[in-house]
Amino acid sequence: MMGYYILIGAIALVSWLVSSKLKSKFKFYSKVHLQNGMSGAEIAEKMLADHGIRDVKVISTPGMLTDHYNPKNKTVNLSEGVYNQRNASAAAVAAHECGHAVQHAQAYEWLGMRSKLVPIVSVTSGMSMWVVFGGLVLGGAAGIGLGYWVAVAGLVMMGLATLFSFVTLPVEYDASNRALAWLKNKNVVTPQEYKGSEDALKWAARTYLVAAIGSLATLVYWGLQVFGGRD
Repeated sequence: MMGYYILIGAIALVSWLVSSKLKSKFKFYSKVHLQNGMSGAEIAEKMLADHGIRDVKVISTPGMLTDHYNPKNKTVNLSEGVYNQRNASAAAVAAHECGHAVQHAQAYEWLGMRSKLVPIVSVTSGMSMWVVFGGLVLGGAAGIGLGYWVAVAGLVMMGLATLFSFVTLPVEYDASNRALAWLKNKNVVTPQEYKGSEDALKWAARTYLVAAIGSLATLVYWGLQVFGGRD
C-alpha cells in the first residue's frame, strides 16, 4: 500500500501545481480588459449566433471555474465572474464552453462517446477502488476464487473511468481550438488579448491531461496488485 500512497501523493502534487498555475493565469489575464467591451455572456451569445445555433441559452451559474456546457438542456453555464466580466480570461472561457455547444450541434463523435460514458462512470468510478481492494482482501491476488473475479470487476470499473478521462482530452482540446479559431478569425479580440486567452486555455487543458495520466497510473498500479500476485 505504501507504493499506492506515494503514487497518489505524487499525482495530487502535480495536480495541485497545475491547478494553482491555472488559477494564477486566469487571475493575471482577468486584468487584460477587452477593447471591444464585451462581457463573457455577450461573447458566448455572439459565438453561438455566428455558428447558427439558436436553441442554446447562455446562463449564469454560481461559483468560480464552474463553467460548463449542459447538452441535456442545451445551456452554456458561465460562472458569475465569466458571465459579467470583460477580459481575456472571460472571453477564453465563454468561447471554450460555446465550443462544446458547437461540437454538440455538429455531432462531434468524441463528445458523443463521452456523453454515453457519463452515466456509467458516474456510478462506477466512486466504488471501483473499493471493489478492487475488497477482491484482494478476499484473496484475489492469488488468481483464484471469488476474490479474483471481484478484483477484476473493480479493474473493469476503473478502466471505464480511465477511458472516460482519455476520451475527455480530445473533447476539451477541440473545444479550445474551436474557441481560439473563432476569436481570431472574427477579430473578437486583439492580438494581445488573443495570446492571453490562448495561454489560459492551454493551462486549463493541462488539468485534464494530468487527471488522465493519474487515472491511468492508478489503474496500472491496481492491475499489478491483482495480476502481479499470480504464479
